[in-house]
Amino acid sequence: MPVPAAQWCSGIIKNDQIEKYLINGKDFIDEEIINKALSSNHTNDKSRVRDILQKSLEIKILTPEETAVLLNITDNDLWEEMYAAGLEVKRKVYDNRIVFFAPLYCSNVCVNGCRYCGFRSDNSSEIRKTLTMEEIREETVSLLAEGHKRMIIVFGEHPRSDIDYMCDAMNAVYSVKGVSPRNTETSIRRINVNAAPMSTEKLRKLKDVGIGTYQVFQETYHKPTYSEMHPSGPKQDYRWRLYAMHRAMDAGIDDMGIGALFGLYDWKFEVMGLLYHALDLERQFSIGPHTVSFPRLTPASGSTIPEKSGYLVTDEHFKKLVTVLRLAIPYTGLIITARERPEIRMDVMKVGCTQTDASSKIEIGGYSNSADQELKKQQFLLGDTRSLDEVTKELAQMGMITSFCTAGYRCGRTGSKIMGLLHNGIEGKFCKLNAVLTYREYLDDYASEETRALGEQVIARELSMIDEMDFYKKGNLLNNFHEYYEEIKKGKRDLFI
Repeated sequence: MPVPAAQWCSGIIKNDQIEKYLINGKDFIDEEIINKALSSNHTNDKSRVRDILQKSLEIKILTPEETAVLLNITDNDLWEEMYAAGLEVKRKVYDNRIVFFAPLYCSNVCVNGCRYCGFRSDNSSEIRKTLTMEEIREETVSLLAEGHKRMIIVFGEHPRSDIDYMCDAMNAVYSVKGVSPRNTETSIRRINVNAAPMSTEKLRKLKDVGIGTYQVFQETYHKPTYSEMHPSGPKQDYRWRLYAMHRAMDAGIDDMGIGALFGLYDWKFEVMGLLYHALDLERQFSIGPHTVSFPRLTPASGSTIPEKSGYLVTDEHFKKLVTVLRLAIPYTGLIITARERPEIRMDVMKVGCTQTDASSKIEIGGYSNSADQELKKQQFLLGDTRSLDEVTKELAQMGMITSFCTAGYRCGRTGSKIMGLLHNGIEGKFCKLNAVLTYREYLDDYASEETRALGEQVIARELSMIDEMDFYKKGNLLNNFHEYYEEIKKGKRDLFI
């Protein structure tokens, strides 16, 4: 017999797994301290700002006061310097590539009442569905046919999509073996998970089935707004969500993704909240978040919040907040998604984003049953529905590599190991090699003629840079890379360094 939703919800939150992380009974978000930092750090002094930018370029996390200075800049020339510094930091840490993934929404049944979300429990206009394991495999086949190698699977919080369902879904995805148009074998090499906060015990199950990054967004760090936006369900508990990543660390998942939903409250406050989140993870575990996401409110089925919020973020402010996040937490990956319109995505990538999605469908079962977006069947509306090939082509025109690399995770470069490599700019050098290898795979197996022609120019430039860099001349690294590259050209797949 299925467990009733109310009974299931009553067992979710474990207060002892919150209290252990508190400091004298308090969490790490102090609104008075954040507001004071924002109100007392106003300056357009170029020397002060440039000192802060230099600290970012040394890949050191900024203090709240330094971050507040950047958030409050009003000098347009200084913002231009900040945009350039953001891109320089990104290239230093992650090199000249954008990592691609695809979202797979497995379920839209949910016990929570989030006022801005189409999945909320009291939204009678939403058409509910939970994919079967066979349907999940069919969706995976469709994504593999596009050329994807990385996936994030998304679940509503409900007993029908509990931890056992999640583990079964991951196993179903990993079980699928596809064949590319060139007749090479392909599969999903890494699964990230976006799901509700869980206990340490449940998180260990995700670890055991091969989770990549565990992603939970706080939505808003402003406690009164959080309470207003989450009137029912386990998500009402601010601290249970706030310490989701701390529990993940205890469960052995050392690759974490945090985020905020911009538009619920003041964007400067939310940037500060994300910084404090990173600082507390560093304080307690010496490991910060591997990724930070910054989605903006978009239309959602049955909700007026996305249209009526007094905190909607303009395109200008959106670019600024992404820039400050890049500079404030310089080692972290930044994820810009298909929520945004194409022109916004491409503009924001220039200030330091590292990951994005393409050919995305967030309707449950949308990949294998292709159709136009239908709001009552998905969580929100997407702003960019272009194919992976179209986005890859545009990035090639911008001189950027489309990467499907999963090497670092499978080589054990996660947690404290990757943090050191990111701070020292070493991980980006490995990323460059693996990005070229996976780009070669994509161009040969999936790219249109026009995209392939542009991609060949990008790869030629990258190969030239690789051959000239002293780092790659140590030991057998360069020889191994060229050997793998030639084998991939002949049809071998999934070689990485």
